[in-house]
Amino acid sequence: MTRKAPADLGLPPVRPFKYRHIIWDWNGTLFDDAWLCLESMNKVLARRGMAPLIAEHYREIFEFPVINYYKKLGFDFEVEPFEISGSEFIREYNARHHLPGLQEGARDILQAMADRGLTQSLLSAQQQETLDELIDHRGIRSFFTGIIGLDNHYAYSKVERGLAWMAALPCTPAEVLFVGDTLHDAEVAKALGCDCILIPGGHQSIRRLKQAGVPVLDSLAELGRHLRINR
Repeated sequence: MTRKAPADLGLPPVRPFKYRHIIWDWNGTLFDDAWLCLESMNKVLARRGMAPLIAEHYREIFEFPVINYYKKLGFDFEVEPFEISGSEFIREYNARHHLPGLQEGARDILQAMADRGLTQSLLSAQQQETLDELIDHRGIRSFFTGIIGLDNHYAYSKVERGLAWMAALPCTPAEVLFVGDTLHDAEVAKALGCDCILIPGGHQSIRRLKQAGVPVLDSLAELGRHLRINR
């Protein structure tokens, strides 16, 4: 099957070397942890006698803020507060959070960006302490000029942290590209005033990502070809 380039989908092509800085999402974009999120949630569901979740359905209903995702799963927060099930999920996830690896091609694209002289940072909905631990565990801290997580467990929003980081960057929003794997990443990029590219294979389906109105590429390797920065 012939793949359509972004221009074929009515989206503007990305000019090579337009950008000076890349802001990466972490979970699902560089970090291949969707399977762990699924398994962790299924343990939470099983304790309540609720139906298990499969990967395809997960990618169709997962969203930010995550409280809405929990509601779609059938949690009743009048019976049990969100903080109980939310904290339970975090405990299950954190018990094995060192197991997921990087997405295929992640280290290569980070190196290729660095070789081209682009600075890079991470903006994540993950708790800061956990994020720092995982970055160090994977040995990729040196690629980033900033690693920005959240100070709560529940991933309410990363727009405010992103705006503060954008204000600190020595470049304009037009010189920044945000790369993520969810519709929320496209929303964050819009709030920051920068371009966005989405990569499927993380926490939302390609069908949903195409609703964002930004380029959706098949892989991190294709991102390198799209930006013409492959090594």
